[in-house]
Order: sequence, then C-alpha cells, then structure tokens
Amino acid sequence: MSETSTRTIGAAERRARVGVRHRLAGSARAGSAEEVAGSLVALHGTDPASVFLAVGARLSGGAGKAGPVADVERALYEDRSMVRMHGMRHTVFVLPAALAPAVQASTTRPAAVRERATLLQHLAAGSSFDAEWLAETERLVLAELAVRAEATGSQLGAAVPALRSTYVYGKGTRQEGVQSVASRVLRVLGMEGRIVRGRPQGGWTSSRFRWAPADPHPVLDPAEARAELIGRWLRACGPATEADLKWWTGWKVTDVRGALAAVGAVPVTLDEGTGFVLPDDLDPVPEPEPWAALLPALDPTPMGWQGRDWYLDPEHRPALYDRSGNIGPTVWWNGRIVGGWAQRPDGGIAHRLLTDVGAAAERAIGAEAARLAGWVGDVRVTPRFRTPLERELAASPSE
Repeated sequence: MSETSTRTIGAAERRARVGVRHRLAGSARAGSAEEVAGSLVALHGTDPASVFLAVGARLSGGAGKAGPVADVERALYEDRSMVRMHGMRHTVFVLPAALAPAVQASTTRPAAVRERATLLQHLAAGSSFDAEWLAETERLVLAELAVRAEATGSQLGAAVPALRSTYVYGKGTRQEGVQSVASRVLRVLGMEGRIVRGRPQGGWTSSRFRWAPADPHPVLDPAEARAELIGRWLRACGPATEADLKWWTGWKVTDVRGALAAVGAVPVTLDEGTGFVLPDDLDPVPEPEPWAALLPALDPTPMGWQGRDWYLDPEHRPALYDRSGNIGPTVWWNGRIVGGWAQRPDGGIAHRLLTDVGAAAERAIGAEAARLAGWVGDVRVTPRFRTPLERELAASPSE
C-alpha cells in the first residue's frame, strides 16, 4: 500500500474484528472477568445484571458452564481488580481498576465539578445549606466509611443525621418537589472518586449497593488520559468514525481530535466514510470460525458505536430498542444482530430470529441459549430498560 493510499475496511472485516476482539468467537473467549473487561474497555453497569450476562457470554469452557457470578464478584468486591464508576456519557460502567485513573481524569472529573456546582446551586435555592455544611456532611460520611469499611445509604443516614436532610428542588416551578440530600451527596462523592459502589444488598441483579472508601489512584493529565482511553478503545473497537468516538466518550469534538492525534490514529475508508485505527492495526483480520452469542441489554458490543448499520439491520431497530434508544437483549450470528431474546417467568430463555440464518446457525444459537439458561439457573433477570421484542418474548408461553 502506498503512502498516499487509504486502507479500506469493509463491514465483513469489522464483524470479524468484533468476533475476536470482543471475545465472542469460541476460540477467542476469555478465562476471567478481568480479561473480558480489559478486552471491551468497559462494561455498561447501569443495569447490574448486564455486567454478569456480558461476562458470561464471553467466558470459555468450564468457566462459562459454571457461570460468571463468582468470578465477577471476586474481581469487584474481593480483589477490586475491577471497579464500578461513573464514566462516559454520565453512565455507570464496570472497568479494569487500572483504567480508572484515565476515565476519572478524562471524563468523570469534569462531570463531577459540574455535579457539585449544581448540587450547591440547588441547596442554596431550596434550603439553608451551604458549601460549608456540605463539606462537613461529606467529612462525616467519609469518616463513617473509614470505620465501617462499607455501608448502605440507610446505615450512613443513621450515623450521619445531616445525610437525611431534604431540600426543595425546582422551587417555584412545575417540577417543584422535596428531594433527599443523601443520594446527591453520595453521587458526588462517587463521581469524585472518593467512594465506590461495593457489594449490593441481595443478589447479583440488585442495584441497592453498599458504599465503600475508594482506593487511591494517580491523578493524570486530562489530555494524556484522553489519549490512553482512545488508544484502548481503538484497540478494542477500531475502526470507528469521529462521530462514533464523540458519541461513546461524550467529549467535545476538539478533545476527540486531540486524542486521535496523540495516539497517531490512521484514517481508513469505511462504508460510511472515514474511520480511524491505531497505526499498528492496519493488517487484515482473518474471519474467525462461525459464532453465536446472546448478549444482554446495554451490552458494550452493540453499544460500542453510534453508526450501527454494519451490524444491525435498520428495520430491526424498533423491535430491539426502547423509546430512549436503549438496546435490549440481542442474538448475534457472525458479527450481526439477527434477533432478540428474553427470560420467561419460568426461567426459560426464549429467542426469536428476525432474519434467516440457516439451520446450522439456529442450532448454534440454541446451544448458546441453553448455556445461558444453565448458569442463570433460578435467578430471574428483567432488563431495566425493556424493549418491544423483549417484552413479547418474556410473556410467551413455555415450550
């Protein structure tokens, strides 16, 4: 290839990259939750169950049969090699602890500054509380967590009465109402990296988290942090367009362009225009063996790009997305979304194909559905954001 020519990467090769780099092809599956998170950069954590389902879809052999629950809980709550934190697009993610400083400096810290300013503005408008009161309340919360190691919001409220205070939100507007200080204070402390969500009350599908002191980590320069995050993301998801990167990170376009320049990203030609890859990632990627996967709602693979036509038929969007654009559980075959799935009340996994994939693919998809049902067992999983096809399948009669 000459210096002036541009490498073309078509949809078929992009799908091959997904199969290998997202640990979905059988030969590419991972041996631990940390490997999965590292390969994907970050797992969507808004719906707690999605983290476990995303890891389970990508674990190899015996690990997959045994289920990912113990492995994910070990990584999150014992080894703390993974962390749950606010990140890109004001979304909660689970990501490798080693990546937390880059996410904090590039994305979460600026959002935390705005969140604290907004909280102080709301307190000033709807209560007598000020910055000094907030600082003292936070000091007491952190002191209590230092003693307890972890605690629920209710336990912290019992120990720190100020945390049970309320204020009037939207005073004088149609949105006026009384809100609790606790959730806002804990959110700000979490976004600032001073506390983290710990083990939840209940099982692995619960969103009622305990809070724990955060492990200290180095403070990075924001530009360097953005370059690190973009480099990891392109390694996992490249090629991608500038619009994909701006959407996934939630950054300004100037920050995206600065990070692309910092990592020496190389332009390539995609079906939808110009994309970017890392300079050492221009070689063709061979197609892996045929593979099937059942991925959960908000899985990082279907949520990896803003432009999705290369792996999702636009005609299938209404069935697979809710009204806010959240994707539901999906069925994949060789790098394309070909249907959706849901868990019925009896625990069975129902799926429907939206395109003809052939008998061999149907058998492989059925095997993945059986594997998923095997490790989920008696636990019932309902996505937080329900989509039309998921609702319909969940209500379907048992086979």
